[in-house]
Amino acid sequence: MEITEVKVFPVNEDKLKAYITIILDNCFVVRDLKIIAGNGGLFVAMPSKRRKDGAFKDIAHPLNQQTRTVMEKTILDAYLAEAKKLGGRPATQTAEQAENQDS
Repeated sequence: MEITEVKVFPVNEDKLKAYITIILDNCFVVRDLKIIAGNGGLFVAMPSKRRKDGAFKDIAHPLNQQTRTVMEKTILDAYLAEAKKLGGRPATQTAEQAENQDS
């Protein structure tokens, strides 16, 4: 599986930084991923919906850590490139970038 396209839709909110749409293998689309600024830096939240009990449940998500890592890197790289292209700095850095600066 390959992410063949990432569309970034920046938003101007406190923790929510962008909505993301990805296309897999030029034939399957996943919408409503989110870039969230958390305590440890930026992270990707999978699309989810609220259940009757008020809890949120992912609608779609990677089944293993390797796939999650590849997806997050691709999506965060696209977000950071879009933020740079728009002339500003991203709202915050990824957790990995923060770790690299501390080294």
